[in-house]
Amino acid sequence: MSAARTPGTAPARIAAGEGGSTRARLTAMDVARRFLTLREGSIVVVTVLAILYFSVRTDHFFSHANFVTLLPYFAPFAVLAAGEAMLMVTGEIDLSIGSVYLFSPFMFYEFNKAGLPLGIDLVLALLCCAAVGVINGVFTEVFGISSFITTLAMLLGLGGLTLIISNAQPVAMPGATVTTTTENVTHVVNGHTITLPEQVNHVSTFAKIFGAGTYSELIWALVIVLILHLVLTRTRWGVYSIAAGGNKLGAREAGINVRLTVIRNFVLCSTLAGIVGVLEAVRSSSISPDTSGASETMFRAVSAAVIGGTLLAGGEGTAIGALFGALFLGVLRDGLTLQGINADYLDFILGIAILIAMLINVYVGRVRKGSGRG
Repeated sequence: MSAARTPGTAPARIAAGEGGSTRARLTAMDVARRFLTLREGSIVVVTVLAILYFSVRTDHFFSHANFVTLLPYFAPFAVLAAGEAMLMVTGEIDLSIGSVYLFSPFMFYEFNKAGLPLGIDLVLALLCCAAVGVINGVFTEVFGISSFITTLAMLLGLGGLTLIISNAQPVAMPGATVTTTTENVTHVVNGHTITLPEQVNHVSTFAKIFGAGTYSELIWALVIVLILHLVLTRTRWGVYSIAAGGNKLGAREAGINVRLTVIRNFVLCSTLAGIVGVLEAVRSSSISPDTSGASETMFRAVSAAVIGGTLLAGGEGTAIGALFGALFLGVLRDGLTLQGINADYLDFILGIAILIAMLINVYVGRVRKGSGRG
């Protein structure tokens, strides 16, 4: 004979099961909400949606060949945007990175023309870029000139200096020369092995590391962004930068050397722009003194940083967000190009997309502050 049921037992089990399921559902929703209210959460979602959209609309978007094509649209700007984010969290901005980006490879060329080895050329060119950062920082922090005005003047002045140094003429990038040799290459055709002489291009080790390698710019971007993320979130440098951007007076009263912190971030921003300038010059194997292109580079980098969640007012920013901001802009440009969008409409559509992405960022920021996660 079966044991008698205790009244209420079954309903209690059902209630417990329902309660557990409800808790599980609430936990999943809570995790999703926490992700979306991260500083990087909204731009990650928008970027993924853009990738999915172009993957459906364009057959060749999700291919290895297109990924390689996408890298120059994205990797250099990820580095520039991450450096800009480090400075913008202090409440300052650097508009001169476009000219520094142009200036760096020309200084590299001049040092190489003087007979110095490639490694020394790179170090000296980056020291020149760091000096630009020091000048920007001193005029901003010591003389009290707005960083917008200081770096705008540097953008124009350094661009003009680059034109003077280069005589407004493009030059071949040292270390990026491709040598061609004839070698026997083996092919398998219909099960038969055939060896034929072919012309094979060889790129120097320096060039492969500094931009000419297929994935070298991507590796540089990922490593630099990871380092800056750790600096911003795990070191005193990052804490001091955020504190200076949030409240400079309060940071000074707390014993933080705000002046040194801001100047250091200016130097970092300019140096990274110099690195990107060399990487891009080596990738393209030539240097062209295009000041209008330098300005466009600056605007795209600043846009990527802002889209990624860095506040222009300072006190909040993220290197990872800058990476995804650059990826978002790269995906948009690449996807629209693959769709055959007329070049006249490209910037117009990009501008609208940036505004939509920023609206989402603003909304998520308000949600985050309301939830106490700001």
